[in-house]
Amino acid sequence: MPINHPRYHSIKAKPEKEKSPSFILSAIKWLVMLTIWGAVFAMLMAVWFGYDLPDGNKLLQITRKPGITIVDRKGGLISTHGDIYGRPVEATQLPTYVPGAILAIEDRRFYKHFGVDIIGILRAAWVNLQAHRTVQGGSTITQQLAKNFLLSEKMYTHTDKSLRRKVQEVLLSVWLEHKFTKEQILSMYLNRVYLGSGVYGIEAAALKYFHKHARNLNLYESAVIAGLLKAPSKYSPTSSPKNADERAQIVLDAMLDAGFITAAQRSSVKPSIDSMTRAHQKMQTGQYFADWVMDVIPDLIGEIDRDIIVVTTYDPQMQIVAEQSASSILNENKQIKNVSQLALISMTYDGAVRAMVGGIDHDLSKFNRATQAKRQAGSSFKTFVFLAGLENGMDPDTMIPDGPIKIGKWQPKNYHWESRGEISLSTAFAYSVNTVAVRIAQTVGKKRIAEIAHRLGITTPIQNDLSIALGTADVSLIELTGAFTSMSNGGVCVDPYGVVQIRDRQGNVLYQHKSCNEEVINPTTASYIKQLLISVGDYGYGRTGRIEGTYGGKTGTSQDYHDAWYVGFSDKHQLVTGVWFGNDDQKPMKKVTGGTLPLKLWQAFYNSIK
Repeated sequence: MPINHPRYHSIKAKPEKEKSPSFILSAIKWLVMLTIWGAVFAMLMAVWFGYDLPDGNKLLQITRKPGITIVDRKGGLISTHGDIYGRPVEATQLPTYVPGAILAIEDRRFYKHFGVDIIGILRAAWVNLQAHRTVQGGSTITQQLAKNFLLSEKMYTHTDKSLRRKVQEVLLSVWLEHKFTKEQILSMYLNRVYLGSGVYGIEAAALKYFHKHARNLNLYESAVIAGLLKAPSKYSPTSSPKNADERAQIVLDAMLDAGFITAAQRSSVKPSIDSMTRAHQKMQTGQYFADWVMDVIPDLIGEIDRDIIVVTTYDPQMQIVAEQSASSILNENKQIKNVSQLALISMTYDGAVRAMVGGIDHDLSKFNRATQAKRQAGSSFKTFVFLAGLENGMDPDTMIPDGPIKIGKWQPKNYHWESRGEISLSTAFAYSVNTVAVRIAQTVGKKRIAEIAHRLGITTPIQNDLSIALGTADVSLIELTGAFTSMSNGGVCVDPYGVVQIRDRQGNVLYQHKSCNEEVINPTTASYIKQLLISVGDYGYGRTGRIEGTYGGKTGTSQDYHDAWYVGFSDKHQLVTGVWFGNDDQKPMKKVTGGTLPLKLWQAFYNSIK
């Protein structure tokens, strides 16, 4: 057979197979080399990306904005602001289903990975690939803790997705798993995780949403809180009870699937969406009051540099009555009376504000019409005019002409009043007779009236002309109500307040309210002005607003029905309440006077509170 025959070459090729051991050794050699160089490269990468990692021990410390917790007069929560943390808890001290709810929805393999879950990453990638979008993440709780820590150290932004950040996140996660036990890592996560409404940590969330400590949470409540991790605002039990319940059901199913609860436990869970709805409604009340309190805190204690608890004068039951009565009356008359806004404020005889309605809907408008709006007082300002007359020597029985009066080209007219020649001060006040008010203003002088108004708490500049006798001055409802309170409490000064005490978390008192005891009206004069206020309720323009006990007040209507007021007291309730109706755009209402809708709301409020 010729040497160059193809078969000869095929026969000669067989000995090459005998060299396979050396080929295997060569492959092993290259594999070892690649492994060594891979390890060296990994080490170099770790050094390169990890040289400026922050000190992981700082995870035990919490750096944040001071938290502000505002509570009512009995300690019930009104609102929270800033970063609110509860006392640190340990995962081992909680019912197993509390951390279990979070692990089931966030990191089922928490006890099986080393900080980075390779299996979890591959599973998430496969799910996302099938869905053609990102529907599942692969990061572990340890990674989330590391990521949040890196953000808190301000090394990156929330939107930073650089390779450097990802590598550092992995390095820090591995370090955490080496440095701490699984229980310690889980506890740190539970104490630091953001759970909506400015709340951080499971303890603060339990107090915020369910008014109990984390150790007392039931299975359903734990699922609700765990559900917040996906989207805190969307699944908040206080703002979206229905969404919170739907998400909680998903968490409970995940807990069953992961083995954190039994089928019997899952079937025994009873949704408490009704209680969450009630909590939502409760959290929506009093927001104008909370805003007002937040505005005054810096004036009371200066810069806020620590967690504080603000104890207020707020009465939640009175607030609910005020808001429900206001909403009902406005809705009944909104169209037919062309009125879109209102305000109400009620305070004790020393100025402690118990209820405040700053508008019809806080979500639509944060502008507080009880404290920020300055509107024409109308005839309610006549109270200062008549008080000036009383201080000038008059009394409720003093007789004054009620006929026409002309000052230059100005000739004020009376509203639905036929002149009788002379009437008593009480009658003139009860029926808000304009010509009598102008005559008193002429007698005592414009400056005297302005001085009395400012003495009683009106801060707005008052114009220097006799038109102030008919209420052309702009005032705020809170100032006007405070001034009426001094007229109702025997003449003691009143500075309306909402904060009783401010203390830090350690119990140190940073501020304590002290009521004013200064006399701003002579007791005799104060008794006279109170008599005039009573006359309005007895037989004047406020007679349709009858309530039990001794009461009185003053109506007010500005020109062309732009504003309607009623401010009055009740000795039985020891409260003075002011009400305003109008429109933000100054459009006139349809003949709404102080003796109609404002008086109706004032009466409904008093008849509904206990």
